Amino acid sequence: MNAHIFREYDIRGLVDKDLTIEVVELLGLGLGTMIRRKGGTSIVVGRDCRESSTRFRDALAKGLTATGLDVYDVGVVPTPLTYFAANTLPVDGLAMITGSHNPKEFNGFKIGAGKTTFHGPEIKELRRLIEAKDFATSNKPGKVTPFDIITPYNHFIQQTVKVGRKGMKIVIDAGNGTGGAIAVPLFESMGFDVVPLFCEMDADFPNHHPDPTVVENLQDLIKKVKEVKAEVGIAYDGDSDRIGVIDDQGNVLWGDQLMVLFSRYVLKESPGAAIIGEVKCSYTMYDDIAKHGGRPIMWKAGHSLIKSKMKEEHAELAGEMSGHIFFKHRYFGFDDAVYASARLLEILTHEKQSMSQLLSDVPKTFASPELRFDTTEEKKFAMVKRATEILRDAGHKVVDVDGVRVTFPDGWGLIRASNTQPILVLRYEASTEARVKEIQALIEKTVAQAQKEVGA
Repeated sequence: MNAHIFREYDIRGLVDKDLTIEVVELLGLGLGTMIRRKGGTSIVVGRDCRESSTRFRDALAKGLTATGLDVYDVGVVPTPLTYFAANTLPVDGLAMITGSHNPKEFNGFKIGAGKTTFHGPEIKELRRLIEAKDFATSNKPGKVTPFDIITPYNHFIQQTVKVGRKGMKIVIDAGNGTGGAIAVPLFESMGFDVVPLFCEMDADFPNHHPDPTVVENLQDLIKKVKEVKAEVGIAYDGDSDRIGVIDDQGNVLWGDQLMVLFSRYVLKESPGAAIIGEVKCSYTMYDDIAKHGGRPIMWKAGHSLIKSKMKEEHAELAGEMSGHIFFKHRYFGFDDAVYASARLLEILTHEKQSMSQLLSDVPKTFASPELRFDTTEEKKFAMVKRATEILRDAGHKVVDVDGVRVTFPDGWGLIRASNTQPILVLRYEASTEARVKEIQALIEKTVAQAQKEVGA
């Protein structure tokens, strides 16, 4: 078994190479054992539309039921619907089989005991269990029961999200992932005029890659929003836990810009609430949260890490640049792009201003996209550690919760190691273009020095 399939917050690998039927059955045995030893008796399992996901469901269920766990199979659904099932059904764990936005030759598993997903130490414990073959046994295997989670999910959103004016024209681009099959009929039932784009599930992703963080993947949506004069365009990644948004002018709104909008409305109902962003988010977001009476918290990137921090801080809302948006306010605290869409549409149908006008008062800054610096798995964390020391020794103010973010009164720069790839992620932002270039020069010089000193 390839140890690299065990990532920081999920399990992922190449189908039939890293992830074989035998490996997936072992994952089921290991996860089932962890849940049984916590006193659990049942688990919910969902899957995406990839060809391998159905056979992986069979293999995973074989391992899970061998430990005595009963399996509730919610079928082909967005990842958040499996999370919703874990939070609303009397189950003791969850497993979502999904390659998310990765190319079709990949697949993966987002898993957990209780109502939330594993990360870090728990995934290491699962690997240890499997390698030691330290599995729970049962004289009576569990059973697999199909369960419709879509109906209660739709009902929950229809009952709790209060739409204002009807007939708003919206475009939804599901990238041929799992989101369109849920979102289009749901929002039509709530009174929206929905223009669907690539909403048929197709694991070959024939139109564009289902990753709304890449501007290239949003071009069809931008074009369609302008063409039909829609008020907003919404994009989902392959398993619909990340959202991308296009405003009425065809501009891309990144995760931190959406967080500004969402946080203002959450703080109206929950004054003083803690709201979490990750290290790549704009300083304008943190400033805006504080300005509106909230308690902004900067934290590590990664959906499992964010969810854990939300519990610790009793936060009402959290978000990442990548479009993972987590509502605890009126919801369950997990990342759900369809639900985030519903909350966005709720805001827009009660406002006289357009989407572009609602954020017009946020100070304009100059920011780079996320930049990649190739390195190795072995050296990436050592390089970040050394870069942190270099910047601190030079007297700069640094935040080191996830990589190193060097901060100035008029901007910031970031160096962090990716948890999923052998790269460093760099980003810069400042109040002027010239200042961005100065911060960029400092960061690039620091990375080059760190690389030289650790021999990467």
